Amino acid sequence: MAFVIVKPKRDKSLLRCHPWVFSGAVAKTRGQLQPGDTVDVVTPQGNWLGRGAYSPRSQICVRIWTFDEDEAIEAPFFHRRIERAAANRRELVERQQLTGYRLVNAESDGLPGVIIDRYGDYLVCQFLTLGAEVWKDTIVQQLQALMPVAGIYERSDSPVRDKEGLPRQTSVLAGNAPPATIEFHEGALRFWVDVHNGHKTGFYLDQRDNRRQMNGHADAAEVLNCFAYTGGFGVAALKAGARRVTNVDLSAAALDLSQRNILLNDLNPDQVEHVEADVFKQLRYYRDAARRFDLIVLDPPKFADSRAQVSRASRGYKDINLLAIKLLREGGYLFTFSCSGLIEPELFQKIVADAALDAGREVQIVRRLNQAADHLTALNFPEGHYLKGLLCRVW
Repeated sequence: MAFVIVKPKRDKSLLRCHPWVFSGAVAKTRGQLQPGDTVDVVTPQGNWLGRGAYSPRSQICVRIWTFDEDEAIEAPFFHRRIERAAANRRELVERQQLTGYRLVNAESDGLPGVIIDRYGDYLVCQFLTLGAEVWKDTIVQQLQALMPVAGIYERSDSPVRDKEGLPRQTSVLAGNAPPATIEFHEGALRFWVDVHNGHKTGFYLDQRDNRRQMNGHADAAEVLNCFAYTGGFGVAALKAGARRVTNVDLSAAALDLSQRNILLNDLNPDQVEHVEADVFKQLRYYRDAARRFDLIVLDPPKFADSRAQVSRASRGYKDINLLAIKLLREGGYLFTFSCSGLIEPELFQKIVADAALDAGREVQIVRRLNQAADHLTALNFPEGHYLKGLLCRVW
């Protein structure tokens, strides 16, 4: 077995079972090490700390698979982790009548770098780290043994793989290739997803619980859905009784699928406007045209990929929130989100508060919003809580 030896006093996070070892915490390595190999992490005195995957090109040079010294990283290990993840979601899936949901959520399910989403009879996987890539075939074999599906498809085309020295790739891993679009259900809501070309694995499953919040807030409302993508919030708003929805997104392909989702749910397409535009510019256009709305959703893509980008990202979040707050009628609702993990909840609230102050409006937090329950966060891995949101009332 090869070893990674951490520097003195750099073992505190590992003793708290945090699964990352940064390169700056490593004193030296021992044994023949190849990228992706399983290594034991030890203190300078030889005390065992954890067992993980070695990735020398990444700033996170070891991602811990297990904190149990007796647990071998072999096929049965992956079988147990996937089986536990599936069992952990079974009650939720049945209660909410889901045919689209996250099955494995990386570190929070004890499988660093492994994302697995289910859409109907297909599994869509992302293998984002070197360790996940090395064990990909084994993971696929265990998926086939645990849950027979029509096909398993890979969407490992995220920029995250660049940091691991891995090429971006997509492929059919088992069974049949997914069709151009797959239908799945979130209770009463139905959606088409394009797993070949869509964002992430095709759909923002993490916003499911927040789409449900349209009930009780969107009734008879004129809704502006910004960064609408394929219209998830718009569909939920119309189902909740909205009188009109405007979906704004820069992607024509996403808006085409949004139109299909309206029809799939037997909703009236005459109540929906699709606007292909840059949201920042379109919000300014609505401001200058004195357009007003009863409910606005701001669900932008990640604005910060590194700490160096946090300041610029904060300005972007403030800009869109300032404009949205100005566009809301008195008593209107703002659903505002950040999926940038580096934007802490306290900072995000401050950004929205500063936007409200500059807009000259009184704004109250009605509810704090988070990622859906199947995107669970392990207590030893707080970084897993990336999606934060605020449901606000604007006066």
